Amino acid sequence: MEIQLKQDERIDQLMQYGLEIIQSSEVFSFSLDAVLLGDFAKVPTHNRAKVIDLCSGNGAVALMLSQKTKSKITALEIQDRLVDMAQRSIQLNNLDEQVEMIQADVKETKHYIKKDSVDVLTCNPPYFKVTDDSRKNPNTHLAIARHEIHLTLKELMKVSADLLKTKGKAYFVHRPERFLEIMDDMRAERIAPKRVRFVYPKEGKEANMLLIEGIKHGKETGLKVLPPLYVFDDNGNYFPEVRRMIYGNE
Repeated sequence: MEIQLKQDERIDQLMQYGLEIIQSSEVFSFSLDAVLLGDFAKVPTHNRAKVIDLCSGNGAVALMLSQKTKSKITALEIQDRLVDMAQRSIQLNNLDEQVEMIQADVKETKHYIKKDSVDVLTCNPPYFKVTDDSRKNPNTHLAIARHEIHLTLKELMKVSADLLKTKGKAYFVHRPERFLEIMDDMRAERIAPKRVRFVYPKEGKEANMLLIEGIKHGKETGLKVLPPLYVFDDNGNYFPEVRRMIYGNE
């Protein structure tokens, strides 16, 4: 299919999944956090689940999930330029029948998706609080993606709890410095944290990402802290597990 690229756009490979995705350094490019979330999220392989990706950006996570399930995936993103990029990537990969992209504020999701209907929800949200002295990216597209301009952590957890069925699963990627806040906000909305994995740039460094799974109305007990995930070895090469996530089993 002939897909038109805008001046600042390029096509990158999601190599593990054999997909192509439209990216732009001026507007948005997915990074390792999206790859980690796409790998961490467990989705049923059958075609009967309802799968939602919030804060979808250019659709990277939704595209990855489409290769792990036959179920339909609905992705929501607030920025029209990113929605346009994602829709063209969906067409590029002939996934129009499986992946639907909606331009919407996450807080308005109830107008598009029925309450208590979602089996699996993923989200790579804005990480940084907006305060009087926070330094926001001068690029509006990047600022919205990275800072809680349109969506706070509390709001995300409220929406997630509203959307999920009882025993539905939510998967988030976020920053370790907000771990306790994430746990508190999940539990306040009756999403029980079940699995947590801390991600480290390399051994001996502090964690710079975390992955967390929660179950709506799950038992409060049984939280598992998974083994640490190290990204780079001492030579600057990806560790095998991360290499597999990016490139697949070569």
